[in-house]
Amino acid sequence: MDEHALKRRHFIAASAFALARPALAVADKPVRLIVGYPAGGGTDLQARLLGQHMSPLLGVPVVVENRAGAGTMIAANELVRSAPDGHSLMYTPASTIAQLPHTMLAVKYEALRDFTPVAQCALGPIVLVLQKSVPAGSFAELIAYAKKNPGKLNYASQGIGTSAHVFGQMLARQAGIDIVHVPYKGASDVAKDFLAGRVHVQFASSSAAEALARTGQVQLLGVVAPGRSALFPELKTMSELGIQGMDMDTSLGLLGPAQMPASVVARIAEAARTVMAMPQVQNAFRIGGVDPRWAGPAAFTQTIRESDAAWGRLIAAIGYSKQ
Repeated sequence: MDEHALKRRHFIAASAFALARPALAVADKPVRLIVGYPAGGGTDLQARLLGQHMSPLLGVPVVVENRAGAGTMIAANELVRSAPDGHSLMYTPASTIAQLPHTMLAVKYEALRDFTPVAQCALGPIVLVLQKSVPAGSFAELIAYAKKNPGKLNYASQGIGTSAHVFGQMLARQAGIDIVHVPYKGASDVAKDFLAGRVHVQFASSSAAEALARTGQVQLLGVVAPGRSALFPELKTMSELGIQGMDMDTSLGLLGPAQMPASVVARIAEAARTVMAMPQVQNAFRIGGVDPRWAGPAAFTQTIRESDAAWGRLIAAIGYSKQ
């Protein structure tokens, strides 16, 4: 089937879906798709692609709203305050609600009490990335260099208490190195300083790692995942590299406020499923460094429940104090 015929088939399917199902509660009210990062980063671009294709299916415009800062907590709080009518959603890594309550004092929400998981859209491992200005050609050489130069290397995160911050602390603790934490607001801000050599190490999202790798100015050293990633099959997991406790997947998906009606959740989840089945969307997600992997509300809820429990055990095990 040629590309024109394929696009026509998806257009017909989308049109039939839109006609077969009613629009959301307020027909002329757009859907806000909140993103907890600045515009231009991988999560933002995924959200914009998702929103673009979901709009005709839902019968209303889908408008991406960037609420960057505090490791996505600002965006999450905005969602918590929103009406549960389906017109306010958030596209985010599940760590926003599964991990941050365990690591940030300012977080007052709870994973499944204050949110409605709507649909998982993708999986993407966290990747350990090294700036090439650091004279190390492997993970072992990085650790050896850091031990010989205590306090001279730094690592970036997207905010205090984020997964990248915790993973950096775990790396330092288990490897016995002194490395300085530098928090930022989002991936695009990190990338600028990272490529300029002002930041040496980071645990980056798979989409950010993919973009950084294309510059030729970084090395990818390992992945935070239960097993080898299809996106980066040549990279060892952190467990294989000798750093334990980083064997968790990173899922990305759509959340709503608590108490969304089941019919509205199902409506949006089905729209997301239709979009994530489109070849052009799948290709764009893979090019952006994430594995398109849709799952419905029940499965996404279970993923978040398991992640919440895993982070609780992890934080207790390493003695991390909320900040």
